[in-house]
Amino acid sequence: MPAHSTIASLLAGAADAARPAIRATEGRAALTHAGLRDLAERTVASLNRIGIGRGDRVAIVLPNGPEMAAAFVAIAAGATTAPLNPAYKDEEFEFYLTDLKARALVIQQGMASPARAVAARLGVPLLELVPGGAAGSFTLEGGSAGAAAEPGPAGTDDVALVLHTSGTTARPKIVPLTHGNVCASAASIAETLALTPEDACLNVMPLFHIHGLIAATLSSLHAGSAVICTPGFNALRFFGWLDAERPSWYTAVPTMHQAILQRAERNREVIARARLRFLRSSSASLPAQAMKDLAAAFDAPVIEAYGMTEASHQMCSNPLPPRAQKPGLVGLPAGPEVAIMDDDGSILPRGEVGEVVIRGPSVTKGYEANPEANAKAFTKGWFRTGDQGMFDPDGYLMLTGRLKELIKRGGEQVSPLEVDGVLSEHPAVAQALTFSIPHPMLGEEVGAAVVLRDGLEVTERALRDFAGKHLADFKVPRKIVFLAEIPKGATGKLMRIGLAQKLGLAE
Repeated sequence: MPAHSTIASLLAGAADAARPAIRATEGRAALTHAGLRDLAERTVASLNRIGIGRGDRVAIVLPNGPEMAAAFVAIAAGATTAPLNPAYKDEEFEFYLTDLKARALVIQQGMASPARAVAARLGVPLLELVPGGAAGSFTLEGGSAGAAAEPGPAGTDDVALVLHTSGTTARPKIVPLTHGNVCASAASIAETLALTPEDACLNVMPLFHIHGLIAATLSSLHAGSAVICTPGFNALRFFGWLDAERPSWYTAVPTMHQAILQRAERNREVIARARLRFLRSSSASLPAQAMKDLAAAFDAPVIEAYGMTEASHQMCSNPLPPRAQKPGLVGLPAGPEVAIMDDDGSILPRGEVGEVVIRGPSVTKGYEANPEANAKAFTKGWFRTGDQGMFDPDGYLMLTGRLKELIKRGGEQVSPLEVDGVLSEHPAVAQALTFSIPHPMLGEEVGAAVVLRDGLEVTERALRDFAGKHLADFKVPRKIVFLAEIPKGATGKLMRIGLAQKLGLAE
């Protein structure tokens, strides 16, 4: 596959332009690679006619589906996209549209959303997206005639996509990703997964998130293959989509995989008919036991990858067979250069624990208008991920925790990931999430939220005793809460920070 440095060149590069590029689960005709390329050219021309060009920011508020996937690539071909979560409330839209300095807001025709009123209040022009016949095809209506300062297709160093980091306490930071960044990441993912035009990815990830935009959508388009767009993750509908659409792979976060796993046994015939080539997991750590269970249920390799927004998603990935997939490890560097750094900025050898750092063509050049954050984030040209980890003797990366999520109990440090892994190995446990509980003497204490497998039971005492056989005493959770579901963020990620407060355990 040739390397591409812009989305326009990527769209023009499909070996067979007549093949499907964007498919939909509701039975509509597919949009071909040629059709998507033409759509992008028309969209850039229509934006230029209303004064929007390269570097101008277009906020996108659309439901998950083929139009959202197509709008991302078509608008990015000649402007800067800013996809927003359609579930945001009025004040959230006000913050993001203001912070982004959005030049326009694209919203689906007929879609009710507080974003409409916010855009009107802020004087942001509204562009209505009108879906066409084929999956993903659309026209834009609205805007006033004007001349774009920088018309035409975007270049390598133009910003294709801006996303906000999900700040837990601090103000979210703007991450600008250039065409060069996102195309490099799409190429790395396509290479890692050996994608060909024969492949098709079932996308269940939200398309306002880097995982769905780059891993599912742009890597598929880079390979000349198809992305099958769903309305969003739905465990009850997943196997129906699998049976009807026959994708060759899907990518998801661990919480989605675990919900799928719970329904796999009763859908064995669908799994046998569908025959996935592989499953991919990213955006959070997949417990080793879940990886083994998924591989057994689907009789297919589970490729766990490690990604973050600032790297245009993928940084490491477990390889395809015949090379080893290592449960509990996030794989080999697969995109940017990856190293382990100590507090003094020295690169550490294999086997030593430190902060994971990255550099390379897919890595952002820095947060926007935030010199303080950039001073902390970059050391000697390396971007500091905030994750702690080490390389094993084979060069696979093991993450030992998020530096800000490490539980500091007295003088000891506890990795929540390690405790998650042990609890997940108990036969009655479907999901486990370890978190910090404030403690007056120790500073922090170890807590865990657990979801049990259907029909199985275990007491808090028995689970603590089980953990005690595998963990040092100071790592064993002092409090285990049994839940029907662990609280998740908008992208399906489990929320470790602030969970004690949410569960009423932080007096």
